[in-house]
Amino acid sequence: MTPRSPENASLVVLLSGRGSTYQALETACGRGRMPAQIAAVVSDRPKAHGLTLAREHGYAAVAVPRRDHPDRESHEQAMAEAIDRYQPDWIILAGYMRILGKAFVERYQGRMLNTHPSLLPAYRGLNTYQRALEAGESLHGCSIHFVTEALDGGPVIAQAEVPVYPGDTAEELEARTRARERMLYPMVIKLAVEGRLSMRDEAVLLDNTPLKAPLKLAWDKETLE
Repeated sequence: MTPRSPENASLVVLLSGRGSTYQALETACGRGRMPAQIAAVVSDRPKAHGLTLAREHGYAAVAVPRRDHPDRESHEQAMAEAIDRYQPDWIILAGYMRILGKAFVERYQGRMLNTHPSLLPAYRGLNTYQRALEAGESLHGCSIHFVTEALDGGPVIAQAEVPVYPGDTAEELEARTRARERMLYPMVIKLAVEGRLSMRDEAVLLDNTPLKAPLKLAWDKETLE
């Protein structure tokens, strides 16, 4: 693949649902917050609202239905073929709800990012907001990480902190967290497309220097620390 400059770095977005994270990324591209372009949106669910949004906004929208394939391996091979048609520099998971297999992850190792609604390694998996409330946490948030075979276990690049207020519902905590995620994810993608991020031996490198801890977007800040 011919390297691209940051101004025309290409992204393929994977999603399974309503597309709210995709919309935030599209907006960030349009406002110049990350120097990249979305080449295509790909989903395992033909009726995903995110695909509808992509079509309405003039982007390539590709459905690769799980039901059309006998097993995960063949489905992921079809997903990979759909992605590779667009020769993306980075693959961005934005609410893609399937666990990815070894061959797929290895194919895009080091250039596939995901967002997760917790301060990893806490609360991997689902229902993170309710679990955090039930545990009496005073701080929650989201994490952007490289994708590896481990579920929500790839090296964490950056995290945004969100306070948990007395009397919070899961819905209120989710709304607060998603608002910060929409700020954080473009920041991380910007670093990626500028060539400043890489992964080596399960560690995140920023400007070729291993991070000792994830970058942090504090609740009262708008820049990474």
